[in-house]
Amino acid sequence: MNLIEVYIHEVTRRLPEKNREDIALELHSTIEDMLPDDYSEEDVKECLKKMGNPAILASGYRDQPMHLIGPLYYDVYVTLLKMILPIAAIISLISMIAEYFIGYHGEEAVINVVLDIVGFGIWRIIEVGIQVFFWLTLVFAILERTDKGKGEQPLTANLQKWTPDDLKNIPYTPKKKAISKFEVFGSLMWTAIWATLYFYANHLVGVYRDSGNGLEFVTPALNQEVLMGYWPFVVIVIGFEIVLSLYKLIKGQWTKRMAISNTVLQLIGTIVFIVILINSNLLNQDFITYMTDLFTMTVNQFKSWIVGGGIFCFIVSAVISVFDGFRKASIR
Repeated sequence: MNLIEVYIHEVTRRLPEKNREDIALELHSTIEDMLPDDYSEEDVKECLKKMGNPAILASGYRDQPMHLIGPLYYDVYVTLLKMILPIAAIISLISMIAEYFIGYHGEEAVINVVLDIVGFGIWRIIEVGIQVFFWLTLVFAILERTDKGKGEQPLTANLQKWTPDDLKNIPYTPKKKAISKFEVFGSLMWTAIWATLYFYANHLVGVYRDSGNGLEFVTPALNQEVLMGYWPFVVIVIGFEIVLSLYKLIKGQWTKRMAISNTVLQLIGTIVFIVILINSNLLNQDFITYMTDLFTMTVNQFKSWIVGGGIFCFIVSAVISVFDGFRKASIR
């Protein structure tokens, strides 16, 4: 086979079989028209160079693109990927922690529990990330090949062609006002941690002693029955925190409405946990005995120290969070 035949073969082998013969004849005629009457091999090479890469030329005869996701949908694809991946990773992590502690009965040491959560959590995030990437890519790849009414101009996030009016919908976000995905992830992680400690306090929160083979759980600090008596209110606080965190992820910056929502959350959360703290039966009696003997203080002194310190920490933390929210929301 000469160079012309090889070139035509390289083009047509990439095309549907039913079109190959007609396109091969068309290409042969086009190349002959481009060559002089008495052409040499160098003339053929120059002609084929002008025709271009066979793969690119073949793509011009195909209805389907060569790329998986082209410029038309690429910006929308990346925007959705950046938005969905963190949400999916966070939800999967929270569900994994919940599943793990539902089956936890206190046989394992806390350090092993933490290591298991970290290990399985990283693997779950990777697994969910791969799933989201695969299915979202598949959807856009199909859309790329089935949308016949598309143009060449890339689409915006709302699947419309770009116009100058779109610039009005792009808010300017000062750096100090922006909410990073790391901040959102940290908030949700903290919610998962304290919720786990609350609902499994009799297994995790208490006095530990070095037994020579690692830490040994001696006695719980809190009365689990008392804690579970307030579970509906605690679940409301947890749900509020998750919703607010996802709202932060969507908005990407502090607003007055977000600052007000944060204030309501801090107020409700502080009231709920202060009510729990002042319950006289909250502290486990064995824990009180152990700690009063350790620090040589009376029971009333120890309770006052725990309750007063806890209330002070909750109030200070809430005030700082509310102040910081309004400060960031007021930045221009």
